[in-house]
Amino acid sequence: MTKAPGKQSLRVLVAGGGIAGQALAFWLTRGGHRVTVVERFPALRAAGAQVDLRGQGIEAVKRMGLLDAVRGKLVDEAGVAFIDARGKAKATIMANTSGKGRQTLTSEYEIMRGDLVRILHDAARDDTEHLFGKSVDGFEQDTHKVVTHFSDGSSGEFDLLIGADGQGSRIRRALLPEVPDPYWRMGIHMAYWFVPRIASDSNIRDTYMVPGGRQIMRRSHNPTETQVYFVIREESGEASEIHREPVERQQEFWANRFRDAGWQTERFIEGMKTSPFYYSQEIVQVRTDTWSKGRVVLAGDAAHCASPYSGMGISGGLVGAHVLAGEINRHPGELPTALANYDRMLRPFVNEIQGEVNPRLLRLGMPMTQRAIDTFQATTALACFLHIPELAARLSKEDRGGNWQLPENPALTSTA
Repeated sequence: MTKAPGKQSLRVLVAGGGIAGQALAFWLTRGGHRVTVVERFPALRAAGAQVDLRGQGIEAVKRMGLLDAVRGKLVDEAGVAFIDARGKAKATIMANTSGKGRQTLTSEYEIMRGDLVRILHDAARDDTEHLFGKSVDGFEQDTHKVVTHFSDGSSGEFDLLIGADGQGSRIRRALLPEVPDPYWRMGIHMAYWFVPRIASDSNIRDTYMVPGGRQIMRRSHNPTETQVYFVIREESGEASEIHREPVERQQEFWANRFRDAGWQTERFIEGMKTSPFYYSQEIVQVRTDTWSKGRVVLAGDAAHCASPYSGMGISGGLVGAHVLAGEINRHPGELPTALANYDRMLRPFVNEIQGEVNPRLLRLGMPMTQRAIDTFQATTALACFLHIPELAARLSKEDRGGNWQLPENPALTSTA
């Protein structure tokens, strides 16, 4: 790390060692700052399901000089098939690999979350201090510093605290106590885990619709593992609360909701019990009117979670980190200016990617009756026969995120 002549070096604490946190460390250390990343897990949290890069997110990775590293870890997913209870494809939408227009349901850049976290971590770890196995329990700030209190009883003093601790951010709750519930809910819940791969698991993602607003997705990311997703439309209190229950109770909930679903459900439920990875969540967006107060600022999902259905959750985190770090690098001695610019510059992009999520369209993809499922599949099959999804993607003038342009970062040193 080389400090730019005449530039002020800040002591920055990043709470959260995920994708946004690692990207922030990358850019801030290149701006000459002393960065500490604190992660509540005992080691790098290089796990998770498949994610994708789109639009400005691809450009953000390119500017980091890491696009080749990402390409080397891409998952082979050729498209998405809508199947019946026998596993027969009724319609298939292939990925747009033309390099032009809009990505389809499958991106040209599909990668496992853990692989992306490792790529970002490896790029910044030599210049970044990482503290694993503890979290920020609280903080106080004044005009000169932020004092943070960690879960192990220790404290630290920093010039800036960045909350990159996910959609359930503890930093956000402490920073914005007047916004106890910043979630825009869609009435959709999801759980995902890994099961052993079998011969019939192809590189096409299978999507199986079940009456009652239920959906099962299967996608395979390596020769031995397959990912399973259970998704349900439900607005009950039980569904919203289940994600905070013990894992055994969560898995019982999902098994009960899908036991009669058919297809390969029995295989998937059985595999859930021994999966090396499992996660359950409510699908939400995080919406607040401000992302900072004083010397504390929010980033990534903690600030502007767009939800998995936006297709821009990971890209949004990378773009947000690029913009926030860029403004800090540009105005290290004027943090109020830097944080105000971050909000002003990024919010149009966030509004765009969050606004792309239409609950009505999502519900069309999760029909309540078999008749509605049959209609959806027939309509999609006709559209695929006429090559409508392929043509629409290639002829689109812009990908998700609109025509918003990624700004320059003063620490930009290489491209790929």
